[in-house]
Amino acid sequence: MAKKNTEYGNDSIKTLKGADRVRKRPAVIFGSDGLEGCEHSFFEILSNSIDEAREGHGDVINVTAKRDHSIEVEDFGRGVPLGWNEKEQRYNWDLVYCELYAGGKYNNDDGEAYEYSLGLNGLGACATQYSSEFMHVVSYTKGQKNSISFEKGSPICDLITEEYKGRRTGTVTIWKPDIEVFTDINIPFEYFDETIHMQAVANAGLTINLKFENADGSFTETSYCYKEGITDYIKELIGEGIERASAAESEESEESDETSSDADEREHVMALSTPFYNKAERQGKDRADQPEYKLKMEAVFCFSNSINSIKYFHNSSFLEHGGSPDKAARSAFVKAFDKYLKNNGKYTKNESSIKFSDVEDSLILVTNSHSTRTSYENQTKKAITNTFIAEAMTEFFLHSIEVFIAEKPKEAERVAKQILVNKRSRENAETARVNIKKKLSSNLDITNRVEKFVSCRSKDPQKRELYIVEGDSALGSVKLARDAEYQAVIPVRGKTLNCLKCGYDKIFKNDIIMDLLKVIGCGIEIRNKGKTDLAQFDLSALKWSKIVLCTDADEDGYQIRTLILTMLYRLLPTLIREGKVFIAETPLYEITWKEGIEFAYNEKEKAEILSRIGKNKYTIQRSKGLGENDPEMMAKTTMNPATRRLIRICPTDEAATEIMFNTLLGDDAPARKKYIANHGSEYIDLADV
Repeated sequence: MAKKNTEYGNDSIKTLKGADRVRKRPAVIFGSDGLEGCEHSFFEILSNSIDEAREGHGDVINVTAKRDHSIEVEDFGRGVPLGWNEKEQRYNWDLVYCELYAGGKYNNDDGEAYEYSLGLNGLGACATQYSSEFMHVVSYTKGQKNSISFEKGSPICDLITEEYKGRRTGTVTIWKPDIEVFTDINIPFEYFDETIHMQAVANAGLTINLKFENADGSFTETSYCYKEGITDYIKELIGEGIERASAAESEESEESDETSSDADEREHVMALSTPFYNKAERQGKDRADQPEYKLKMEAVFCFSNSINSIKYFHNSSFLEHGGSPDKAARSAFVKAFDKYLKNNGKYTKNESSIKFSDVEDSLILVTNSHSTRTSYENQTKKAITNTFIAEAMTEFFLHSIEVFIAEKPKEAERVAKQILVNKRSRENAETARVNIKKKLSSNLDITNRVEKFVSCRSKDPQKRELYIVEGDSALGSVKLARDAEYQAVIPVRGKTLNCLKCGYDKIFKNDIIMDLLKVIGCGIEIRNKGKTDLAQFDLSALKWSKIVLCTDADEDGYQIRTLILTMLYRLLPTLIREGKVFIAETPLYEITWKEGIEFAYNEKEKAEILSRIGKNKYTIQRSKGLGENDPEMMAKTTMNPATRRLIRICPTDEAATEIMFNTLLGDDAPARKKYIANHGSEYIDLADV
């Protein structure tokens, strides 16, 4: 226990005053004292400009982010009042920027300056000023230009008021987050891009221009505007898939009359339905003894068999954690489609009902709601908790889905079928998870041995390395070249399954894959389409520090390597994300001359070696397959950590990686044909023809 060396009495209680209320405890307001909190301080200033635009004052906002980490936000609203306030007997600049819980957004129900505002608590502008190294505010009102400056939470001048003959109004705020307050103030372009993008989606017709200064002093300039708001955004998500869905809807033949080729083509329709938009207004209260408030709702949804996305906005804030709208969507979509499936006899006898995850797998939903009273989970505004909003949006969703089903019966039937496919896939995956866990949970022993697996002596998973090699001949060479203390070897007998085109049942009947999974030892990750893992994957149970793919440097070797990578991508993607998977780079050429033998791993290295050799005599030989290499060569080029070359597999862009895997190895034949047509000529030199 701690030593009792201090007294705790009446004089021990202290209060933080002025800027210290934020500077010493920034996480209370911003949710973090790190980069995330710094990012939220920017959002607080941006949200004030957005509130002005939503009230009809200005339709353009300019954001500039400098490489010195200073930020400028300019709007063309009414201009923040900075002058004398008779009621409060203080200057408004003092109230807005130096007083927590002071602002003009407390009487939303009465329809004063702001009705549906993102800012509510009178904290953001003041807290951001308090947490800044400096802040300059310039406000243009009719006939006046007012400005005030601060440093480290305190004003450094009096209010400067000048006559202004220009026509513009609005506010310009320039500030720099203080590194003494936040542990990191280097807000990346990606945050500005995503945040501004989402605000443009939630505020139809608003243009937000971003200028981001790069490290070399150049600027990346981007403009964001969605004239139709969430409707334009969902069309952007689906792209040309909407046209496919429209064409499918206009087909006159019933689905039961489709030929098998038509059915196969339907498999590749990205959108199962066209976007369905609806809006409504309600008035209600969260509790019987509380006053009523207004609620406006709009939502657009469609369904897809290849992507899913759900986003909730409330008073322009992107609700990352959902809250009331998410609760409403989960209830309404399950209830509506469960009713449809039952009424149309789509369930088999004694089949269990659908869950929201089955709908969510194919659902693209964007909602945008506004209320005059909002209960945010906290100041970062990532979830709302209003009970009335949850009830009203549940009713709104139910009505919208009923109208969708009535107006678009063919689309509704396609959607319902896909939801059932999702449900049955989930249930099959859960069954497979249980079965595969039984197969993989037993330790390797004399009764459960993997054929031709050569283990190592070390039991330390931080040192052990697993080499996956091509065939028995390579096994012999690698076995002799390895360090038996910590390097183990398992051969792959021929080409494995393409795991992106096979179901789990077929995958788990494949002996090669099952042997690899047993040896790797950390279970598997069975995933629903686009959703969370269902299998009991345990990274801590991984038996190896490195999993090294070691194949010949020829077309067959590359194909085997690709198929093993595909297996890991589908069944063990975390190993790739954690940097546990490597490729052993094997030499292409063996060059012998008077100084000895040198190895070239590519054409450039070959040219460099020959240049060094000059006029000396040499012999050059294309490298043999791994099985023909002598152990000394294998040890030097492939096994010895001091001289080998390993390529770590890193999914630097996971979304792009997924698209490429699915295009080249998955079921999307049209996308593959299109890619080959556009890029096939680039690979003609590598073709095995």
